[in-house]
Formats: sequence, C-alpha cells, structure tokens
Amino acid sequence: MVFIELRKSKSVAPFSSLEMVRKRHLSFRHPLTEPMLRVQSAACFAMGKFLRDRGFVELRAPILSTCTDPGIRGALAATTRFYGKEYKLMTSMILHKQMALTAIKKIFSFSPNVRLEPPDAAETGRHLAEFTQLDVEAARFSRAEIMRLAEEMIAGAVKTVKEECEAELSVLGRDLRVPKPPFRKLPHSKAVEILKSEGFGVSADKEIPWEAEKVLSESIRDFFWVIDYPKGSRGFYDRVSDNDSKVLVDFDLMYPEGFGEAISGSEREHRPAGAREGMLRAGVNPKEYGWYFEMLRSGIPPSAGFGLGIERFTRYLCGLEKVWQAAAFPKVPGVHSP
Repeated sequence: MVFIELRKSKSVAPFSSLEMVRKRHLSFRHPLTEPMLRVQSAACFAMGKFLRDRGFVELRAPILSTCTDPGIRGALAATTRFYGKEYKLMTSMILHKQMALTAIKKIFSFSPNVRLEPPDAAETGRHLAEFTQLDVEAARFSRAEIMRLAEEMIAGAVKTVKEECEAELSVLGRDLRVPKPPFRKLPHSKAVEILKSEGFGVSADKEIPWEAEKVLSESIRDFFWVIDYPKGSRGFYDRVSDNDSKVLVDFDLMYPEGFGEAISGSEREHRPAGAREGMLRAGVNPKEYGWYFEMLRSGIPPSAGFGLGIERFTRYLCGLEKVWQAAAFPKVPGVHSP
C-alpha cells in the first residue's frame, strides 16, 4: 500500500487494522483520523469547561512516582530508574489526587497513564498500553454528588459534539443520541444475576469480566451505573460502606451499545487503618507506600472522584470498532509502533 495516496485511494486498509498502529507514521493520513481527532478535541474542551465553570482547578498530572495504583486488573506497572531509585510510570494518579485535595478542594487533570497489559489484550480492541484519563476529585463530595456531576458532564459533552461536529460525525457515519440524566443504577449483585441468566459464569465476589461487561452494555439501551461492588474486588482506596460492610461505596458508568466501561470511581478511603486493611486484603505491601501513609496520618479530607478514559469516550462518540482508532499515537499491548 502506498500510504501517501490514502486520501485518494479506495484500497485503504481498514481503519481498525493493527497495520494502522504499526505504520502510524504513515497511517495518520487516513481520512478518518482528522474527524476523530476533532471530535476528541471538542469533547475534551467541553468537559474541561464544564468542570472549570463549577470551580474545579486543572492540574498537570505526574508521570513518575515511587508508588501508583496497583489495582489494574492484571496489568503491570512499568518501572524506570530515577537517579538511582526505582520509580513507576503512573497507572493512575488516584493517590496524587488525594494529595492535591489538601490544598485545592476540587481538581481535575487530563492524566497520561501507562499500563503493561498482557499481549493478548491487543485482541480485545478495548485496551491500550498508553492512554489518557480525565481524573476528577472533589473533597467532601458524596458518591451521589460525584455521580450526578459525571452524568451532567457526559451529557453536556455528547450534546456539544453532536452540535459542533456534525460534519465530522457524518464522515464517521455516527448518529449520536444525547443521554438524559439521571442514569439507571444497577447494583453489582443484580448485574451478576442478569449475566448468570445469560449463561455467564460470573462471580458475586469479583469485578465483571470484560466480555460479560460488553454483553451487559449491549443489553441496556442507555447509559447506566453499576454500583456497590463487593469488598475486596477493587482498589484499597475505595471506601467500605458504613451501611453494609460487604460492599464498597463505588461505581462504574457503562456506555450503551456494547462499548463497555466509561467511568470508574468511588468515595475514597482516607484513614490510615482503612487503607492498610484494604492493602492487606488485596495482597499489596503497605511498606511500598511510605509517603502515602505519612500523608494519611497528617490528615486529608474525605473525597469522591472518578476517571474517564479519553480514548474509550472518543471510541463511543465516533462509533469506532477498536479503541486504538481513537488515539492519535496508539500504543497497543505487545504491538510495536512509532
């Protein structure tokens, strides 16, 4: 294929082909790249404006730290040497969001993340080894308050894209429907019941597997929440419910149409004893989190927050088959690319 002729040739490789990742320095010319990036830009601008208008302050996210989120569903953290000491590339800035709240009560960041997913994750079409996450955190917010904020933000961003990117959506062949909050709330236990009735061997004690999550997402027409995940199924920073010690005060927002998870978040554990208990339950060594415990012991405000994957949101907005189609410079697990 002569990539220089991509805009003229009818023999263009499929936009979802991994060859588009391997040859990104040439495939950037693909005729769907520009409309996808314009949709992504409009959505990010709309979400940033939404948050600023509500008093949130944007931070520049860290890239390196001595510790980061270990609860990443089997993916590994990448490490590097930083002046003689081992540091990790950020898998999530959750711990640093809690740090930031000691000075600023409402923050957000477009945060770069690196997660070394197993190579076979390339086949799922929904995993990137490098991605951007919109991280949001607010001191003294409840789960209900942060979920309501997320609903309004998502609905507003979809509306902006639909109104401002009509030409781009036409090229992409996408007909967007603006969601209307409030979204349905589905307890994890009920989601498990639904999936078991569909023949999935899902566990009531664990997160929902990817393929089962996709089926659940396909079966419900609108955006919906899965809440109250079982204790032990998520990160140590998710707070255990005061009303039911078996569940966490957390949530995932699901896209309709089989696009899967949009947002993951919770009310945060801010007490040293609670964080330590969560780490031991998850098999995480508390000794690796020295500065984090020092921060908790000094006192930090309770909070709630969430993360939204920008490429997954772009994939939904554009109606794309694979998540790497929604990245300017995709890094797919196990696939070498520029």
